[in-house]
Amino acid sequence: MLLFPNAKINIGLNVAGKRPDGFHDIETVFYPAGLCDILELTPGSNNSQPGFKATGLPVDSPGEKNLCVKAFQEMSRLYNLPGVNIHLHKVIPIGAGLGGGSSDAAFTVKGLNNMFGLNIDTAGMKKIAGKTGSDTPFFILNKPVLASGRGNVFRDIELSLKGYYILIVYPGIKIDTAWAYSKVNPIKPHNPIKELIKLSPEKWQGRIVNDFEEVVFRSYPEIEAVKKTLLENGAVYASMSGSGSACYALFENPAAGVIRGLLPDCYICEGEAFY
Repeated sequence: MLLFPNAKINIGLNVAGKRPDGFHDIETVFYPAGLCDILELTPGSNNSQPGFKATGLPVDSPGEKNLCVKAFQEMSRLYNLPGVNIHLHKVIPIGAGLGGGSSDAAFTVKGLNNMFGLNIDTAGMKKIAGKTGSDTPFFILNKPVLASGRGNVFRDIELSLKGYYILIVYPGIKIDTAWAYSKVNPIKPHNPIKELIKLSPEKWQGRIVNDFEEVVFRSYPEIEAVKKTLLENGAVYASMSGSGSACYALFENPAAGVIRGLLPDCYICEGEAFY
């Protein structure tokens, strides 16, 4: 079985306060993007520890700690699955704020559900996916949502970016999420994202903001330079995604060729919004 776990972008990210459990309350919009990993699931022999192989961009954890493996182990604990082999070809950069690892785990859950005819409903798959990360359940339905709580409470929203091109720029810098949260100053916004997102994208810049940008840009000015380059070259809206380091921009026309010439050392991906 061949699957294509996609990335997501954060449209705005407000860190409103620290929770008693040590996490932070946030508000953000998760929006699916067309940059995809490749995930292959095939029958294996060991039903306790799947065979795991990673190719493409380097992963930062050994096989037993990979989120795909953790998703299999949770599924196997509940349903006593036969063995599988997992081949993950990484295309989505790690530490970029694009949710690639979470997407891989969610697609593993969906793939195993189909592969073994388990007939787990959406709520059940979300519950399993949530064992691997706060935002992983988003990728089960994979449609735009307003995310709150610690990024695990979802509310459907009416939002489509069809007609825009989403260009993602990864500057080759990995941002540690825990570090970013330790530096950010939580503050409740005057204008919540759930209201601002109703505006047209042309009115988002300067209104819908990512609270992590101030922290990350201070330590990594080259990431701020990426965002400025995007805006200076016709982006309708540009922002860092999540806690970084990837930046993305909305364009009305294809712009990857121009941006590659201006940011030659960056990984750049562009595609028409598919939702």
